[in-house]
Amino acid sequence: MKIKWLGHASFLITSDSGVKIITDPYLPDERLRYGHINESADIATVSHEHSDHGSVSTVKGSPKVVKSDAEAKGVSFRGIPTFHDAAGGKDRGKNTVFCFEVDGVKVCHLGDLGHQLTAGQVSAIGAVDVLLLPVGGFYTIDASVASKVAEQLKPRVVIPMHFKNNKCHFPISGVDDFLRGKKNVSQPDASEIEFKAGKVPPATQVIVLKPAL
Repeated sequence: MKIKWLGHASFLITSDSGVKIITDPYLPDERLRYGHINESADIATVSHEHSDHGSVSTVKGSPKVVKSDAEAKGVSFRGIPTFHDAAGGKDRGKNTVFCFEVDGVKVCHLGDLGHQLTAGQVSAIGAVDVLLLPVGGFYTIDASVASKVAEQLKPRVVIPMHFKNNKCHFPISGVDDFLRGKKNVSQPDASEIEFKAGKVPPATQVIVLKPAL
């Protein structure tokens, strides 16, 4: 399976058989300057309804929209209820963490997670090969809490998302705060990476992709 970072919290995940999943499709605006999503997909997951995460109309191909537990194109999605803030949803509402397996690789997309995970949530998420982790803070967990969440879940691969760069002008931090002091960090000159079941790194590796759009 292949994972391509489109931008923000949106990834295109393509199975070996050609099934395409897009996570949290965004709508570009004056602060979110990633390009328009021109990709087609079979499935689109939505962690919450904000325009930078739930704009499924931008995805081509009439995808099945997944907002909770569902099965589509042979892929089972588990939605774990969480919150968009550290106040039980009082500030920004609810958020859904999605866990699913593609070609034997277990993926977890945390959406706009706003708090450290409870023991129950960690148990519900289970084993993770590839963790798609927000790190920018303010609207989501910051670098410090993101590091703690990664320690809780112990994924084989962490791909940071939802951080400030020259295409995202939200009042959030860049990825460097999260990377500081970490070992096994890779920053390939690429937007896409391929994973095979049984061939993920034995120790947690952080991979910073470049946005494709």
